[in-house]
Amino acid sequence: MNLKQLANNLTILCRNVGAFIQKESESFDSSKVEKKGFNDLVSYVDKEAEQKLVEGLRKLLPEAGFIAEEGTDSTKGERFNWVVDPLDGTTNFTHGLPAYCVSVGLLDGDEVVLGTVYDPNRDECFWAYKGGGAYCNDTPIHVSGAPALKDSLIATGFPYYDFGLTQQYLQVLGAFMSRSHGVRRMGSAAIDLAYVACGRFEGFFEYNLKPWDVAGGAILVQEAGGRLSKFTEEGDYVFGGEIVASNSQVHPEMQQTIGEFWKKAQS
Repeated sequence: MNLKQLANNLTILCRNVGAFIQKESESFDSSKVEKKGFNDLVSYVDKEAEQKLVEGLRKLLPEAGFIAEEGTDSTKGERFNWVVDPLDGTTNFTHGLPAYCVSVGLLDGDEVVLGTVYDPNRDECFWAYKGGGAYCNDTPIHVSGAPALKDSLIATGFPYYDFGLTQQYLQVLGAFMSRSHGVRRMGSAAIDLAYVACGRFEGFFEYNLKPWDVAGGAILVQEAGGRLSKFTEEGDYVFGGEIVASNSQVHPEMQQTIGEFWKKAQS
């Protein structure tokens, strides 16, 4: 398999789907939004975008299966599986907030080997493949060189349906606010990861995540020289429901800060 060629083809597909999303944003009717669950929104744009992605991905790698947010195709591949979020940041999109993207990752077994995150609002296509480095459009990207948390800008996401750990999470947020340059909440985990990869953020952490939220962006961080883990330990950050991504240098401080409160929350 030629991962570089596959990555190039994937960026073209994601750009095309992103163009469709942008066109629909010009006349989007918020009354057409549906609810999959409490605060879990979906629109016809999500569904049609995923259909376009799945159709294109089938042609790129016919033997691959799918883990797709809207369930367009749930066929599992023996080795390869596409992990698809057609519109990461749906709530932003439905409110007209320009912070959303197309995110696709490719799993080889349990390992992400290829990923693309396309932000149509800024026309920034972040992409990476195993061993090939990470890029924004045609420019190589690298994580920030900030040496410590006190020099860092941190991103996170807020719970939107499971609020059982809210108080502990607020304690974690408070600690990061007092120990860093600040905390930002974009509303799209894939964009957060892309921004860690290109050095705009030094770190990102969030829980209650799904595989399609992180697969496309995780390899960007890895190939840009960053580090990924669960909150307080190494482990499966794609399927494990929580992730810490960083420029590597601030990773121990991030895990330590989270662990001061998260261990209490889990005990």
